[in-house]
Amino acid sequence: MNNEQNKEEVIDLREVWASIVKRKKWFFIAWPITFVVSALIIVCVPRTYTTSTVLAPEMNIPTSGGTLGALASNFGIDLGDRNSTDAIYPSLYPDLMDDNGFVYNLFDIRVKSADGAIDTTLYAYKRYFTQYPWWTVAVAKLKNLLPKTSDEQGTKGVANEAFNPYQLSKNDDAIMGAIRKSIAISVDKKNDVITISTEAQDPLICKTIADSVRQRLQEFITAYRTKKARNDVEYYAKLTADAKVDYERVRQTYGAYADANMDVILQSYKSKTEDLENDMQLKYNTYTSLQAQLQAARAKLRENTPAFTLLKGAAVPVKATGPKRMFFVIGMLFLITFALICFCTKEVVFPKKTKRTDKE
Repeated sequence: MNNEQNKEEVIDLREVWASIVKRKKWFFIAWPITFVVSALIIVCVPRTYTTSTVLAPEMNIPTSGGTLGALASNFGIDLGDRNSTDAIYPSLYPDLMDDNGFVYNLFDIRVKSADGAIDTTLYAYKRYFTQYPWWTVAVAKLKNLLPKTSDEQGTKGVANEAFNPYQLSKNDDAIMGAIRKSIAISVDKKNDVITISTEAQDPLICKTIADSVRQRLQEFITAYRTKKARNDVEYYAKLTADAKVDYERVRQTYGAYADANMDVILQSYKSKTEDLENDMQLKYNTYTSLQAQLQAARAKLRENTPAFTLLKGAAVPVKATGPKRMFFVIGMLFLITFALICFCTKEVVFPKKTKRTDKE
């Protein structure tokens, strides 16, 4: 009984091949149709270009724990700078793309296509000049025929002063999503090297976006790390200016009083003169002290301003990175071939169990 059951379960490869040969016309019909259809589909998908730029920021290495941190970074473990006053570590830079405020600051980037046909902002490029496959356009047109809600009607636009990046319409939210999808920021945990990769449908626009994002990221890091120092400079600059005005006022008062009473030798005159001199000296000492503090604050600002080293500049890509048209067509041909083989051999591989049920 077991031998007979094993014989029934053995697949005869000759029967499989015979079943495929018997229906070979199906393959010769399906292959050209699949090739043409898949080629037409993939040709409708716009080509995209990718480029990247690499940036190395200046880092303040702490004296304590530095050896342990360097050793841990070699194994891909980031212990962080416990002695640093920075709240934003380099490993958090990629998370900036999740912030609507940072992405909103990229809206006004000027982009220009390689042929000069497009010269606009990144916001307008993503909204009006981005190409989509015909089926995506068809679905969008069908949606436009439906009644729109208040959130879907238009957009506030970047020119509106009341634009709130944290309260978006559906159109603006989609544009922000498209910008996030086309920009990737990564940080190497071993050396904190920043890599910015961008994708666009035009090679020159792709490079422009990469350079602009790198510049905006540098400005953000610089503004963050120098915020307190800049506030100190502004504070001491105001105090120094006020002290200078007070000193000039007292000096002029002293000079005018001394000129008007040049020949007077009264004791009251001498006392008044001494008071004015003391007041002028006090104002002068205050002014010079604040001026020294202002210079120290400016030096601190220069010290806290981070330096960046450009390790790799963004180049204009020569070849498109996607879509992989040949791979898509070959993959579709392989898929239809596999489907036809399964269909042609299903009776051989999975025979009906009518005989087994009759014996039982």
